[in-house]
Amino acid sequence: MLNRLTDSLNFQAEALSLRSERQRLIASNIANADTPGYVARDFDFATALRQASGQGSVGDSAVHGPKLTMAASNGGHLNRNGQPVGGRDQPDMNYALASQTNLDSNTVDMDRERANFADNTVRYEATLRFINAQVRTLNTAITGQ
Repeated sequence: MLNRLTDSLNFQAEALSLRSERQRLIASNIANADTPGYVARDFDFATALRQASGQGSVGDSAVHGPKLTMAASNGGHLNRNGQPVGGRDQPDMNYALASQTNLDSNTVDMDRERANFADNTVRYEATLRFINAQVRTLNTAITGQ
């Protein structure tokens, strides 16, 4: 019963964490817009969320190889819910292709980055609203009001 209550919150928490990581990457791209040779990076949010929530496709292990686990002398060391604490898989990074050629080989397109930044910000705020609504609903259910 408790698993059903927390599964939705865990999913939203993973989404919020991935949105935060994507925001950091986009900000890094914008900060390096004038760095010669810098290649803009991003990741596919939907794929990363599927991987983080354990809903990855069957073919994932065939493409990326078997998952490696951290060695510990006791099964309970550094584990939380069977996973190492802080040991979440990092999303697969993609490199952006240059939309226009330039002399310094920098692939940051400021218009694309600004649009991605704004889109990710709106989606981050929406995820926060979903979490707030779920907590409010759980609170109402628990207090019976």
